[in-house]
Amino acid sequence: MNRVTFNKQLCKGCGLCVDACPKKILALNKDEINAKGYHPAMMTDQEKCIACAMCAMMTSSLRSKRRYEHMSEKLLMKGNEAIAEAAIRSGCKLFFGYPITPQTELSEYMAKNMPKRGGLSLQAESEIAAINMVLGASASGARAITSSSSPGISLKCEGISYIAGSDLPCVIVNVQRGGPGLGGIQPAQSDYNQATKAPGHGDLHMIVLAPASVQEMASLTGLAFDLADIYRMPAMILADGALGQMMEPVDFEEHKARVIPEKTWACNGHAGKRQHNIINSLYIEPEVLEKTVIDRFEKYKYIEENEVICDKSLCDDADIVVVAYGITARVARSAVRLARENGIKAGLFRCVTLYPFPNKELCEVADTAKKFLSVEMNMGQMVNDVKLAINCKVPVEHFGRTGGMVPTVDEIYEQLVRMSK
Repeated sequence: MNRVTFNKQLCKGCGLCVDACPKKILALNKDEINAKGYHPAMMTDQEKCIACAMCAMMTSSLRSKRRYEHMSEKLLMKGNEAIAEAAIRSGCKLFFGYPITPQTELSEYMAKNMPKRGGLSLQAESEIAAINMVLGASASGARAITSSSSPGISLKCEGISYIAGSDLPCVIVNVQRGGPGLGGIQPAQSDYNQATKAPGHGDLHMIVLAPASVQEMASLTGLAFDLADIYRMPAMILADGALGQMMEPVDFEEHKARVIPEKTWACNGHAGKRQHNIINSLYIEPEVLEKTVIDRFEKYKYIEENEVICDKSLCDDADIVVVAYGITARVARSAVRLARENGIKAGLFRCVTLYPFPNKELCEVADTAKKFLSVEMNMGQMVNDVKLAINCKVPVEHFGRTGGMVPTVDEIYEQLVRMSK
């Protein structure tokens, strides 16, 4: 009799062999999870096997491909797909979303892959419904994620405030597009103020991470889940349409998970062994609400002192320092190199965390720099934080494109030439 066996501990639950089988007698075993955390493949009807070896050829082809990827698992993916895959690998089992360009590939990836990996992907009836589903899932202690683009994020703001007010962790992805209103579908960075200053009503913050590559779309997603769980608050990946659609190799082994405290607060059943856990954002007594908000801001203060991430390039002797984040920082890096080649002492300060903002680090750079240039895809938002960070020690200028336009290397270089005179 023809017989197919699987090495269950090596199986990564990709489903390629299942799709390749012409007799449709392979499946992922939903009742078993291997040491890697995946549902391994299994044979459902051995007698129907025709020994075509399609399953073996599919997996051997995959192994051959990986031999050329050195020791790490590098995959060529879109930024949107990288976020989705990183979320699944970070232990996220629940995705709730609503399609909108330019993040739709993220939703599609979740719909195709989350069920195969033991999770649930659900297209909600609206963005408002999606964020409230995230609230409920998070209250149970599960890792949950939602994604959208600028107009959709605005609809989620009420739910974000409820999540922050309930001290619940979750990850929110904003693949920004031009605005206001329906705007356009091209990349933008015009949601900076919303993400860092007013993600919802009330006194609140959420962690905001700004990737500048497809690799960071993946690694910062893992970090976002960790930080959200550690500090019990929402975390946002603030990307843009260019990064979402861009394809680059991704190493999913890069993120090193942090130690996550046990979720003793979760509403996940107590079997009579403990008191009820209650998730709530409503406080009738103003004194109680005030104390709760003050305590929460003590946590924010700790985050501001300990979780800042930034990247400084050629800043030590720079006369002009460009401050940028996301896709704009990639363009600015090339402009800074061009300026250096032409005798202009320029440097790049890239913000990775937008909240917490790198105030201390920028202020230190201002001790030696003569001027700052904030480059953004908006009419001037982060530039105000740069001015506050350096206490107006030196002049700060803004250069931006908006409406879906991305600054070019030449445009930024021209600004550096002008400022150097």
